[in-house]
Amino acid sequence: MELEQAYQNESLEYKRAVKKVKALKGFYGHLSVYLVINILLLIVYTWNEGFINGLKDISNYFTAFFWGIGLVAHAAGVFMPNIIFGREWEERKIKELMEKDRRNSWE
Repeated sequence: MELEQAYQNESLEYKRAVKKVKALKGFYGHLSVYLVINILLLIVYTWNEGFINGLKDISNYFTAFFWGIGLVAHAAGVFMPNIIFGREWEERKIKELMEKDRRNSWE
């Protein structure tokens, strides 16, 4: 029985680690695309409007700004997932739902 429990805990830890690695990979991919696209856009804007004018025009930064908000939200979800919905909340919710299913199956 103890060996079985240990295997289940190890399996759960492995699944969590895989999930975390996928989340990190997704974030770093998002960050890479953000940087490449926004650098290319800035190059295009400065090429078309002249270097100084392209850098001065605030409208050239709208894409980077609003996309950056989404990137920050993505980073918060990857690096700070336990702030709102931590592991304790997750375990309580699982137990709550399992208990609810048990009660509904008896009715």
